[in-house]
Amino acid sequence: MSPEQRPGSALRPPPCVTSIIDAIGNTPLVELQRIVKLRGLSGRLLAKLDYLNPGFSKKDRIAREMMLDARRQGQLRPGQTVIELTSGNTGTGLALVCRALGHPFVAVMSKGNTMERARMMRALGAEVVLVDQAAGSPPNQVSGADLDLVEQRTQELVQQRGAFRADQFQLPANALAHERHTGPEIWEQSQGNVDVFVDYAGTGGTFTGISRFLKSRRPAIRCYLLEPATAPALAGGPVTNPSHKIQGGGYNRTHLPLLDRALVADYLSVTDDEAIAAARLLAAEEGIFGGFSSGAHLAAALHLLQQRERGATIAFLICDSGLKYLSTDLF
Repeated sequence: MSPEQRPGSALRPPPCVTSIIDAIGNTPLVELQRIVKLRGLSGRLLAKLDYLNPGFSKKDRIAREMMLDARRQGQLRPGQTVIELTSGNTGTGLALVCRALGHPFVAVMSKGNTMERARMMRALGAEVVLVDQAAGSPPNQVSGADLDLVEQRTQELVQQRGAFRADQFQLPANALAHERHTGPEIWEQSQGNVDVFVDYAGTGGTFTGISRFLKSRRPAIRCYLLEPATAPALAGGPVTNPSHKIQGGGYNRTHLPLLDRALVADYLSVTDDEAIAAARLLAAEEGIFGGFSSGAHLAAALHLLQQRERGATIAFLICDSGLKYLSTDLF
């Protein structure tokens, strides 16, 4: 059925919700038929449009889960300040969730991340603390050394303000958000037709949560973990350049508490140029305006369809919006 013949979804809108928190999740899953046809490939690519969450990224999901879980367990007191380090997406999610729940929020971010993110967090009511990059770090490229400086400043602020630390690298609610919600959505929307899942390594929570759910339904599903080509630390490869353009991950950390390595079928890598080219292809051919990591996902998925996963159905997330990178050379 052509788009012109398809009944309009606007005739069946979702019910009204009473909080922005309830608008998080249930994002569309789109088959990228144009790109597969353009490349002459056998197989299917399924893109989960998590950039359509209220904060324009998948991190809204973990912000909601971490805050609600902490309140249920009594770890987060009414009105208590919340603090977390962020590349911008988790901070944006926490800004809107904390505002809805009545918690002041402080985002701590490296100056190497794009300023669009800092502006958005401030607009959503957050206090944003920017941390200078490590010596020699290029603009718009955050290394593990940069993140270490942000972590140090975050710990200082949590101590000074008696705040709750929404630690996305440690709190189990990060992975649970995707095991409870994102994974089941992909399974239902694809009608259980997924052979492969690909995810870029950030905190490890998205990969673990989605992979754990999908493999609980079909153990044969193969889940690949993606890293920057110059910093494949988790794969045990040489780190030739810890600074790269794919923001939100690839921090040269070999220990990620939320990452379940038993779920990893194999480790993949992409270059900055491959991620950029794929993000531009995604926008131009499919009308999907994603960021660097979304391009990295598509680039890796295309490699798989061309080689070891010919004919497979591959799912991945469009993690955030290209609007967050307009100050970079992505577009």
